[in-house]
Amino acid sequence: MALFGKPKYSTVSLGKKREIPANIFTKCPQSGLVVYTKDLKENWMVVPGSGYHFPLAAPDRLRLLLDEGSFQERDGDLQTGDPLQFESEGVSYRNKIAEGKKKTALDEAVLVGLGKMGGMDISVAVMDFRFLGGSMGSVVGERITRAVERAVERSIPVVIVCASGGARMYEGMFSLMQMAKTSAALARLASARQPYVAVLTNPTTGGVTASFASLGDLILAEPGALIAFAGPRVVRETTGQELPPGFQTAEFLLERGLLDQIVPRNQLRERIILFLRMFGARPTGIPDGGGA
Repeated sequence: MALFGKPKYSTVSLGKKREIPANIFTKCPQSGLVVYTKDLKENWMVVPGSGYHFPLAAPDRLRLLLDEGSFQERDGDLQTGDPLQFESEGVSYRNKIAEGKKKTALDEAVLVGLGKMGGMDISVAVMDFRFLGGSMGSVVGERITRAVERAVERSIPVVIVCASGGARMYEGMFSLMQMAKTSAALARLASARQPYVAVLTNPTTGGVTASFASLGDLILAEPGALIAFAGPRVVRETTGQELPPGFQTAEFLLERGLLDQIVPRNQLRERIILFLRMFGARPTGIPDGGGA
């Protein structure tokens, strides 16, 4: 008989196994750091430490940039149609629009309206990449055009935050027409001597880059943003050449004079306010030469 027996353990039930909620952590693709998603959202989707900028939803972007409670949406009645009756492999454009609305709680890839920054009236348009890749269809182009025309009528600056994969293929030539239309509106704004600040975020590509995104009196970009007409893969396959390090990043373009500044997201509001004052904008009710 053995001197020592095998110890017996009682089994204690601790109840049901606890499940970790989905999306509680987010991994930084730049540094590999894992951060609490809640902390990330409180920091405007910028990873503490690495400074990596995740995309920011349009409603959050408006809260970041504008004076609290000042945003007044415009042109929300403009709704996307289906001019080409587009359908491919059983998937229709109308279904794509419905999916975008469900995913984002927005009705299009841009929010436009009036607001204030540092007490100064502005006309603002903010694109949202979550909605069909921020692609520019006829409604996106029309909303941005109207935002610019509204600024001309009211003699106020324009701020447009760009985030787009380019023209919306589901609308064909109707989409490409928006490049000329938005550019023409900005020419009228320039004739009215009102400033336009373009903010390029990750990514800003295609027809948006080739039109209003590149026409700012001041062109700012967020760190690490991809800014291009055709993406790196397309350029590489077309030219058959290896691309230089950092090709088409904001930092690469700043060195070559295609941008004015790279501004971290948490500094963007104050930087734009500073430049608008340098352009001559003043808080409402304060005459030229007054105020801070």
